[in-house]
Amino acid sequence: MLFYDYVREDVLERRAPHREAHIALVREWTAGGRILMSGALGDPPHGAALVFASDDPTEAERFTKMDPYVTSGVVTAWRVELWNVVS
Repeated sequence: MLFYDYVREDVLERRAPHREAHIALVREWTAGGRILMSGALGDPPHGAALVFASDDPTEAERFTKMDPYVTSGVVTAWRVELWNVVS
């Protein structure tokens, strides 16, 4: 799983110029079977979680290098964590 932390001030305004490109990238990876689900956390959003099909952390790392939210500074920190699904 990939977790994002967003900027705290004016997050909705700061992400707006990059949202369309971010959503397009997520949809491309979802259509290709690489992302299983994703979404923002909180209201207003303070971050996001993305579940990848692969258990290889480099897949999520590759995604971050392409994501406009990361490259534009909307994402202030990110981390990849192993998710042990039990049910």
